[in-house]
Amino acid sequence: MERMKSENNQTPTYPVDPDEAKWVASAKEGDQTAFSKIVEVYQKPIFNLCYRMLGDSAQAEDAAQESFIRAYFKLDSYDDSRKFSSWIFSIASHYCIDKLRKRRFQWISWDDLPPWRWLPDPDTPQPEESMIDVEAMQEIHGLLDALPPDYKAAVIFKYWYDMPYTDIAEALDTTVSAIKSKLFRARKMMAQAATERENEPVRSSKVVLA
Repeated sequence: MERMKSENNQTPTYPVDPDEAKWVASAKEGDQTAFSKIVEVYQKPIFNLCYRMLGDSAQAEDAAQESFIRAYFKLDSYDDSRKFSSWIFSIASHYCIDKLRKRRFQWISWDDLPPWRWLPDPDTPQPEESMIDVEAMQEIHGLLDALPPDYKAAVIFKYWYDMPYTDIAEALDTTVSAIKSKLFRARKMMAQAATERENEPVRSSKVVLA
């Protein structure tokens, strides 16, 4: 979609979808029907984000519902110069990050894991996909869950949603350089953790990073 320009300074203004803009404006005036339209559009993406962050469908449903409740009561703070999807993703991701910080273990479906190729540092040779067996997938799952919550959120936005760095930074209320740094460190952390696991004495299968 092409970005709308403000009359005064040519700054991009969001949302760019006419219907979405109308719903947001009406919802700000207390129109619950308009807000229900927003929920209808973002219900699945927000649930998917919460599920991938929290790894449990029931918790994801609760988190998505809480995210929309928070969005409804924060609509007055939404700035049209900000991308609406990033704004609402920000609410959901921060809620999930807070939830993750309050517990030790987070689980996601192995079937939902993105392609193996992005996990190691990009400068290292890639393993053959045929080497990825069930145990290897368990290890990938464990490596992702070992990341700090904000790193995990950045990884999910980048490799599941293929979001641009600018959108990820906006959703997580940080800078593009900070996001690039988190993703770089996340790859390093996961590669290091995989190497340490590979060196454990008892192994029936390996995740090869080099």
